[in-house]
Amino acid sequence: MVVLALALGGAVMGMGAQQTPLPPGTTPVDSPARNAGVTATTPLAEAEGQMALQNYEPARKLLQPWLTDHPADARALFDVGYIEDAENHPDVAIEDYQKSIAADAKAFEPRLSLGLLLARRDRSQEAIEQLRQAVALEPNPPNPGAQAQAFRALARLERTSDPASAKEHLLEALRLGPEQPDDVLLTAEIATANDDDVTAEAAYRRVLAKQPESSAATAGLVHLLLKQKKYAEAEPLLRSALSRDPQDPALNSQLASTLTYEGKQGEAVGILERLHQMKPEDALIGGMLADAYTQNGNPEKAEPILTDLLKKSPQNADLLSARGENLLQEHRYPEAIAALQAALKVAPENADDWMSLAIAASQDKQYAVVLEALSMRAKYAEENAGSHFLRATAYDNLHQSKQAVEYYEKFLASSAGKFPDQEWEAQHRLIALGKSN
Repeated sequence: MVVLALALGGAVMGMGAQQTPLPPGTTPVDSPARNAGVTATTPLAEAEGQMALQNYEPARKLLQPWLTDHPADARALFDVGYIEDAENHPDVAIEDYQKSIAADAKAFEPRLSLGLLLARRDRSQEAIEQLRQAVALEPNPPNPGAQAQAFRALARLERTSDPASAKEHLLEALRLGPEQPDDVLLTAEIATANDDDVTAEAAYRRVLAKQPESSAATAGLVHLLLKQKKYAEAEPLLRSALSRDPQDPALNSQLASTLTYEGKQGEAVGILERLHQMKPEDALIGGMLADAYTQNGNPEKAEPILTDLLKKSPQNADLLSARGENLLQEHRYPEAIAALQAALKVAPENADDWMSLAIAASQDKQYAVVLEALSMRAKYAEENAGSHFLRATAYDNLHQSKQAVEYYEKFLASSAGKFPDQEWEAQHRLIALGKSN
């Protein structure tokens, strides 16, 4: 099988609506095992026969009196949950599935159905717990297809949080039954999360060879191409996908990133502006647009976006950092210092923010803050010409001549002609400091 070979050779789609399995013994309708364990003349058997034909209301009417007489019947409780699930009453269905599990903890079907329903309700961790218990159980009567469904659903849910486990669960699904249309895409997503780019790229390309309209596969492959800095290869893929789905926010975001890397800043900003209008509440898009404005030398346009986003997420380190950079570009140094200090309280390991703080403090003549910021930066990154120069000028302005000379000399040794203006200043300050000594 293609997917099995890809998965074994290497080492998604999100969880969409899953087909809930029919109750025990109800599929196929004409199977000899359909009513295994249930007398054909009982209301329970009649109800399940109606359910197999999707006649849910007659089935419900048969089940209600049965449950009045048999309130702990796990199978009947599951049947009721199945009907509620099929008729799109998820909260009631969850309760019924839970009652069925409480009545029989070893029943496979309610575990699977509850896991699938919780996944559709974006309650992923709870779904994973139910599905893990489901795959450890056996359906009654045997149903390899339902078992494969449980393993496959579990693989989808775990594909980013636990890709190694997801890979094993997908392989189990493939051992139990035939390959499904989305399995190659799922393999690609698992491989991506597992940093197996070779397997992931092969799988994404295989999906696109059969389904060139797949936005998910396009986005996955483009992610890998951007990672490999293959921007010229990514752009036509994105434009082709967007010709089919021009409003897709993920594809538009990727195209904006691609164009930015290619130096096509104006077009990238235009895309992000449209996206921001479509999804003004999306912090990622807002942050990208603000960053594009800042990078393009329009910090005044970025400022209201960042301010608005920070009202909703005041402790978001990325937003605080972005605002600090933006304020630095606007020469609003005291405000930049405050924003960067707030960002560093949340994420103190950000060496770039420590450097930006040192620059803002130097511009604001807060030389003690410069030295403190550079000392903190040194915990997370190596010293460079920039940090040497900032230290030198801070010590110089604090009249600590010995340290200033030391760092001016370190700066000149590491700058290698890359910063002629600063080199000229350092050379002249060394002369002046030498005379003063």
